[in-house]
Amino acid sequence: MSPELAFLLTLALRMAITAAFIVTASIITERSGPVIGALIATLPISAGPSYVFLALDHDAAFIAEGAVASLSVNAATVFLCLTYVVLAQRHRMLVSFCAALAVWVTIVTLLRLVHLSFFGAIVANAIAFAICLPLVRRFRHVRMPLITRRWYDIPLRATLVSTLVATVVTLSGWVGPTISGVIALIPLVFISMMLILHPRIGGPPTAAVMANSLWGLVGFGIGIAVMHLAALRFGSAIALSLALATCVGWNLGLWWLGRRKLARWSTHR
Repeated sequence: MSPELAFLLTLALRMAITAAFIVTASIITERSGPVIGALIATLPISAGPSYVFLALDHDAAFIAEGAVASLSVNAATVFLCLTYVVLAQRHRMLVSFCAALAVWVTIVTLLRLVHLSFFGAIVANAIAFAICLPLVRRFRHVRMPLITRRWYDIPLRATLVSTLVATVVTLSGWVGPTISGVIALIPLVFISMMLILHPRIGGPPTAAVMANSLWGLVGFGIGIAVMHLAALRFGSAIALSLALATCVGWNLGLWWLGRRKLARWSTHR
């Protein structure tokens, strides 16, 4: 088998595996309500596979450097969520989506110009969460309507994530770890929610999922930081495993706290 054919077959397999994973997760998100849906949406269901494939092709130093760029992008994603949540209360999907994406691109571009260090990326995340978490609090609790799935939902999501994986894997050797880290954290899960859920169930319910996602993004950012710190010390495999465990553990903790709060409210009702 020629090297070119082997590369194409491997790339197709990676795209198919990742697409199946994210489509399954997004369907679960739709059926679980805004709180559980947000916890699932903020698991590394698109960035995780991208980093796994990067780790297969590059060394631990590449992964560690890419994680710094990804941590900066996480701060931009927080402002993407805030922009969409606020605008989706009154505006159509196209306005809300385009404005949120424009904010994300602008912030990512500005952060790329200043070349944030690992500590600088942590500070950027802390500022983003300090600003955005209080502002989205009142939009978090909305009744989730029944969602009717359309024929193009799954193909659209599969196409989005497959394109991301193909872009990351193909370009990683040319653009380096920083750009790869940025590409790996393109918020495909949130983008697919905006494009698919907003026309179907309206802005406020879709925004409720995004608003609830901010606390999950805190754990996601911590997971990226863990990956950066662990990659050079323990290697890519352990770093990726620790990052995944951090994200899952954080979201399980949020779920447990939510259950306790609901039980306490029911008791005192």
